[in-house]
Amino acid sequence: MLPAERHRRIVAEIDRLKFVTTDDLTSLLGVSQETVRRDLALLERRGELARVHGGATTAQASVGEEASFSERRDAFLEEKKVIGQAAAALIEPHQTVVIDVGTTALEVARALPADHVGVIATPSLLVATEVSSRPRVEVLVSGGRLRGGDLACSNAQAVGFFNDLRADAVFLGSGGVAPYGLTDFHLDEVATKRVMLANASHRYVLADSSKFGRTASHRVCELDGFDTLITDQPCPEGLQVALVKAGGRVVVA
Repeated sequence: MLPAERHRRIVAEIDRLKFVTTDDLTSLLGVSQETVRRDLALLERRGELARVHGGATTAQASVGEEASFSERRDAFLEEKKVIGQAAAALIEPHQTVVIDVGTTALEVARALPADHVGVIATPSLLVATEVSSRPRVEVLVSGGRLRGGDLACSNAQAVGFFNDLRADAVFLGSGGVAPYGLTDFHLDEVATKRVMLANASHRYVLADSSKFGRTASHRVCELDGFDTLITDQPCPEGLQVALVKAGGRVVVA
C-alpha cells in the first residue's frame, strides 16, 4: 500500500471512530508499528490528527498541556464541589477508599463529614492533609516522586503501594472523557491510575462537563475500565451511548 493511501485510511478511520490505537492501525493497514508511528507523526505535523499515548485521535479533541494548578483550582469550582459532595455521599463508614489527585478529587475529601470513620488512601498530599483533620480516618499516602501544584506522588513506589491495596472504592480524577475512553496528562500517574482501578471493587471517575469529549496526552483506559462517571451535567449523546454500551452509568450531581 502506498503511503498516501495509508494516510488517507488512517485519517478516515480516526474521523469515523474519533480514536484508534497503534495496534488497530497495524492490523488494518498490514504494516509494522514503526511504520504506523511514522505515519502518525507526519499526519500530526500536517494538523490532521493528534497523537496520544497508545494511538491517535482527532486534532480537534486534543487539549495539549494541562493548565496550572492555580488555574484549575478556580475553574468550574461550584461544579467540582457538587461532584465532590455526590461522590462523598457514596462512601460508607469503615470502607477503604482511594481518592486520586486533582482539584475535583480534593473536593471529595473536603466533602467527607467530620465524623467519618474509615481508611483513605491517596497519592495526593493535598487530599491527605484534608482528610487528616478527621480524627477517625486512617490516612495512607503512597509516597513516590512528588509533582508540584497538585502535590501528586507517582513512580514505581506509588504503583507498588496501590498494587498491594484492595479498596472498596476508588474516585479517579481525569483529564478528559470521550467515547474512546479516559485520558490524563501525566504518564507516571497513568500507571498509578490503572492499578487503582484494577484493585477497587467500585470504580468512579470524576469529571465536570468541561472534560466531555476532551483528550489529554495519555490513555488511562477505555470506558469499560470503570463503573460510574460522576459529573455535573448530562453527557452529550455520543458519550452517553458509548458509556451505556460499555456497561457504565452516569451520576449527575
